[in-house]
Amino acid sequence: MSGFWIEPEWPVPPGIRAASTLRRGGVSKGPYHGLNLGAHVGDEPSRVAENRRRLRDALNLLAEPVWLNQIHGTQVVRADALSDRSADAAFTHDTGVVCAVMTADCLPVLLCSKEGDRVAAVHAGWKGLAAGVIEAAIESLGEGNLMAWLGPAIGQDAFEVGDEVREAFVRKRSAFAAAFRETEDAKWLADLYRLARIVLNDVGISEIYGGGFCTFSNAEDFFSYRRDRVTGRMATLIWRE
Repeated sequence: MSGFWIEPEWPVPPGIRAASTLRRGGVSKGPYHGLNLGAHVGDEPSRVAENRRRLRDALNLLAEPVWLNQIHGTQVVRADALSDRSADAAFTHDTGVVCAVMTADCLPVLLCSKEGDRVAAVHAGWKGLAAGVIEAAIESLGEGNLMAWLGPAIGQDAFEVGDEVREAFVRKRSAFAAAFRETEDAKWLADLYRLARIVLNDVGISEIYGGGFCTFSNAEDFFSYRRDRVTGRMATLIWRE
């Protein structure tokens, strides 16, 4: 971790930059205290604007990140040619365009080509994962020679779901059953990281980095909707310099 963000450790080509913010270092107060970057969660707009300014300055961004209106679906947009920001993934081939997704338990996934000419950021909550948002992002980005990094998300031990969630996955791929562990009260503990790895492996991506975080159990570093309900949002970003 560096300052108020995590710098992904993955073997991307020179000129690729990425970061996943923590909740440290911002000016938001109350349930949003820290570096809340979400303008849609009830925080004071001036504080969100200051947090975003601090992020731009700290990362030396030449442009504002492309903030999406995330809808827990599979819509993917080209970040440098936006007409509608209602989407859960953004990609670009251009330099200076910052793809970003916001999360507070859902899984952020970064994608990068091994040549360094294509990058994408994906918001993968359980609904998007089940519906195929990662596959849609890969199709938009262009398959072949891709690697992935998995950012901070709720860990399996904290993510209890019902039968309907498990069935939404298992109906699609029987292999998804391995990502669920039954509890004593007949619920299920879902592993977002394992679900994403199954998807990525199935589409031919074997170079997968990151994972192992738990937003729910680490209140100092991460916002968590499941833990707090009213809370802020972190951002996971990728761009070509």
